[in-house]
Amino acid sequence: MELIFQKLGKFFNGHARIAVLDEKKGRWFVQYDSKSIPYLKAENANGRHVLIKPDQSVEPYYLLVDDLDGCLLGRQHKKAQIFKAGRLVVETSPGNYQVWIHSSRPLGLDEKRYWLQKMNSDPGADPNNRWGRCPGFRNRKQKHRTSSGLYPLAKLIWVDWKHTANIPVSVSPARVRPILPHQPRGGVCQTISIARTDYYKADESATDFAYALALYRRGVAESEIMKRICMERQDWRNHNGPKKQEKYLIRTMAKVKRILG
Repeated sequence: MELIFQKLGKFFNGHARIAVLDEKKGRWFVQYDSKSIPYLKAENANGRHVLIKPDQSVEPYYLLVDDLDGCLLGRQHKKAQIFKAGRLVVETSPGNYQVWIHSSRPLGLDEKRYWLQKMNSDPGADPNNRWGRCPGFRNRKQKHRTSSGLYPLAKLIWVDWKHTANIPVSVSPARVRPILPHQPRGGVCQTISIARTDYYKADESATDFAYALALYRRGVAESEIMKRICMERQDWRNHNGPKKQEKYLIRTMAKVKRILG
């Protein structure tokens, strides 16, 4: 655990903050020091969460992307199976990840929100004073409790404190060039790698439809389009359950084919 604290301290350039969260009593700060580890372990064992974030003085240089599955983690934060620069990756529960990105330039809140939308981060995780789960401690959310009464350990998967990420200056969603329904299929378009996050719209269904149109124009099979939407969309509250999702995807594809023929 001391080694993990050392790595986290390096990643946050000596400006890490740590806190204990009691879901009924609230949150309180603890000194970021290896001497605090026994206390943190005891609080964690008593059902409380242990959280971490950069200090306010350096917070503009750090962005937390929350609630990623393995597919999104690989597609957004790896290149040739190697994690991109300036990443701190934590597996908060089996198959679920948080990624801190250390930016080479400061980011404002509006710009952080823009990038979080593009990366399909948890929509409820606003970047303003955002805390992440500290690796090395148990995730004490009840939904993760196993039948044997155990809780998953938040694991440190990767950390790069030697480099920073070059995040492009964002374009507000209102200024993003719209996807036109009359773009031709085939040609150069087929060689472009695209993702659902490239077609962000006002709501989830509109995003799905724009993404499905783009894929169908590129000659992607209907079954593959439905599979990709299912994998890349995170919020399924309006179509909860496999059967409802399947019916929704069939309707979406039918609409796409009516438009494109």
